[in-house]
Amino acid sequence: MTNPNHSAAKARGAVVVSLALISAAALWGCVSPPRRVLPAKPAAPISHYERGRWSQLPGWGADSVQEAWPAFVESCRALRFRSEWTVPCTAAQSVESGSPVSIRSYFEQYFEPYKIVRISGSTREETGLITGYFEPLLMGARSASAQFIAPLYAPPPDLLIVDLVSLYPELKGKRVRGRLVGNKVVPYYTRAELPTDPTIRGNEIVWVNSALDALLLEVQGSGRVQLPDGEIIRLQYADQNGQPYHSIGRYLVTQGALTLQQATLPGIRAWLVAHPERLQEVLNANPSVVFFSEAPLGDPNLGPKGAQGIALTAGRSIAVDPEFMPLGTPVFLATTQPASDLPLQRLVIAQDTGGAISGAPRADFFWGGGPQAAELAGKMRQQGSLWLLWPRNTPLPTSGPPR
Repeated sequence: MTNPNHSAAKARGAVVVSLALISAAALWGCVSPPRRVLPAKPAAPISHYERGRWSQLPGWGADSVQEAWPAFVESCRALRFRSEWTVPCTAAQSVESGSPVSIRSYFEQYFEPYKIVRISGSTREETGLITGYFEPLLMGARSASAQFIAPLYAPPPDLLIVDLVSLYPELKGKRVRGRLVGNKVVPYYTRAELPTDPTIRGNEIVWVNSALDALLLEVQGSGRVQLPDGEIIRLQYADQNGQPYHSIGRYLVTQGALTLQQATLPGIRAWLVAHPERLQEVLNANPSVVFFSEAPLGDPNLGPKGAQGIALTAGRSIAVDPEFMPLGTPVFLATTQPASDLPLQRLVIAQDTGGAISGAPRADFFWGGGPQAAELAGKMRQQGSLWLLWPRNTPLPTSGPPR
């Protein structure tokens, strides 16, 4: 699922920036500018994998690991043909699925735990931000009306996706979005600008009854929409406008409207109800727009598909930055319940990505669907530790240091 935008997509409107840098380099190559002594830039944070012991994972022996097993098996089906996954995924087929003892023994035999830490200069960070997301249910219709006012769009025809890898191999996996104006590529429309795009008309999938909830569905990356006849459809992430994701909660904090502690989903909603005249201003503070595709609901007990193409499991799937935690990888999470000091320690599977999920340790915890999931996800902004569970005797992901 993508959140900022799950499954999303991290491409940014960097086309113009890239072209500008190239042009600047060409111009400066013709002259010798005066030399200046610049202050040294602080070293960029680096994430490391540190091999640990199973006994170091808090709550590992008490977790109901069988609840995560179906999600792991589904991920294994997608990974089993990769060399590092062949042995553990083949062995998983003979594990007693309902036995926590057998499942725990399986992981301890075929995997090693690596704590993910961030090093920035002399600072060592063993925890990172753990947020939550959910699958919303919105009320909508196929046409606009006084009740259904906020459109959710399919990808517009003028959205240009640029892959620069053929020119710049170091940009492998990076794509940028834009649009053509004459023969020039420029950033795609922001949220505030999108209504002025003539090609967006006709690309509405549905209109929903709340502009705030429409944005929240974009942030979650997917969701359900109930139509007036009772039919429920599922909207799934399809693309993004390439603009950076900005949190509207953070915007309200910087504006002095809310404190950091108040900037939860319930707090944001209450403030906007009290200040309806500022709704569009606040929404436009997030220039990122997610575009959707429509899918049948299917089994209502299953979550939406995440970035791995597998239905997410409530309480056992997380969204991660795949540069540090490859999709399908089992991860042990040690954090606390939303707005609480009560421990939340469990085996989870990295099955999704998100535009706001960058670096490591960092994760977005999938709570499922319904009002309770919405409340928990809206309140969740905890610190937590992450252990990558990686197949034994295989090279670590390339973003990590050598063992």
